[in-house]
Amino acid sequence: MKKLVITMFVATLSLGALAGDPVAGKAKSMTCAGCHGAAGISNNGMWPNLAGQKEAYLASQLKMFRDGKRNNPMMSAMSKGLSDADIANLAAYYAGLK
Repeated sequence: MKKLVITMFVATLSLGALAGDPVAGKAKSMTCAGCHGAAGISNNGMWPNLAGQKEAYLASQLKMFRDGKRNNPMMSAMSKGLSDADIANLAAYYAGLK
């Protein structure tokens, strides 16, 4: 039982760490708009729509690009300078779009 409580506590802390600021994310998203569209809907089938994606998914993908665990020449370069806060904010912004 103690392990379950600790696991649930850690999971709750992890979810809280994802909570970004969508307003800051929108401001940061201007560089993303060229490929992913101003409202997170891409006009090109080569680039995915970001609007409405799950916040945790968006954050994990950006972190993987930034940290070299996922490789794409464009996304790896674009995400290199993003902080964890930037990523959380971008994820919150795009997750909130429909």
